Amino acid sequence: MGGDEGSVVRRVYLVAGELSGDILGAGLMRALKARHPDVEFRGIGGPRMIEEGIESRFPLETLSVMGLVEVLRHLPRLVGVRRELRRDALAWQPDIMIGIDAPDFNLGLERQLREAGVTTAHYVSPSVWAWRQGRVKGIARSVDAMLTFLPFEAAFYARHRVPVAFVGHPLADELPLENDRAAARAALGVATTAPVLAVLPGSRASEIRFLGETFLAAAERLCAARPELRVVIPAATPQRRDELEALFTAHPALAGRLTLVDGKARKAMVAADAVLLASGTAALEAMLCHRPMLVAYRMAPATHWLAKKLVKTEWISLPNLIARESLVPELIQEEANPETISERLGEMLDDAPGREALEARFAAMHAGLQRDASRRAAETIEALVAGKPLPASVAPARGEEAAS
Repeated sequence: MGGDEGSVVRRVYLVAGELSGDILGAGLMRALKARHPDVEFRGIGGPRMIEEGIESRFPLETLSVMGLVEVLRHLPRLVGVRRELRRDALAWQPDIMIGIDAPDFNLGLERQLREAGVTTAHYVSPSVWAWRQGRVKGIARSVDAMLTFLPFEAAFYARHRVPVAFVGHPLADELPLENDRAAARAALGVATTAPVLAVLPGSRASEIRFLGETFLAAAERLCAARPELRVVIPAATPQRRDELEALFTAHPALAGRLTLVDGKARKAMVAADAVLLASGTAALEAMLCHRPMLVAYRMAPATHWLAKKLVKTEWISLPNLIARESLVPELIQEEANPETISERLGEMLDDAPGREALEARFAAMHAGLQRDASRRAAETIEALVAGKPLPASVAPARGEEAAS
């Protein structure tokens, strides 16, 4: 269903499922418009994608359903939305359909459209490399190509003979390769040459519940042993700030040593000598800020038992997964206690040469992920529409950590 000239992209059907997908979709749309000024867009997008010109058939929130019970309750409606999008796309006859994240919804739609003759791609790999790896067979039937952020993801798909393009990570494009620790401290009101620890217990209420007290107790132990240490805690939302402030009363040793800020998580990381955080995207952000970190995570016992059964990966933090080695300490469940956390962080704070070496390693990894992701994604879409080989994608760039 491509245009007369194979390299011209005229119609692109995009389906994003949440705000992060809206940001990615808008970047991809800008890159495609720069190369194909007359390109048209249709599907589902949020305010950023609408600003770039997409005709959104449903509101962005349509697919934003979290949790098994919620998904089951909304399943009839979601099936109806997918049916309508399939009908709409086939009537519009796009050159390509691209699902942006939301894999549970988009991969099914992609398969239906691909079976009907539409070229399809998926932007942002689900964590199929970590659990339920058998899903890769369904992905292979759903997409003509998977666009991944990270090199180890691309290597996984290549091993399973799924066409893949490693486009780099948009967050790596956004964050600078050089940062200024002193300027970040000044901006946060922590103008000091003393050591600074950034503490990020998470952005969800459940993470504060499982980690907040543990992280504060660890910080208190470190402050007791290091009178000069300062602690910065960014609160992700006003609700998280209230929850954290309620916990502070049990930790009087932090009084006068702790700075609580609203948001500004990246600035807090840049200001720090070391970072204590929950596993997730924050670990990637800390790596892209080039800061040593300790990753700790606790969850409900039943959830942890199930995760051990299902997850097939040696590491949980993205810096270790990207490097394919243990650069970052990971403390899970019982190991994520104040005594062990404070001991490991104390060792990190005492090892200036080790911190400097890790900062240099993270800067090199950052350079490897900084690939102008939106442009590379647009190039991949062009190749798919034209029926040409995908751009070389798995081979590591200079400074990038290759996936084994």
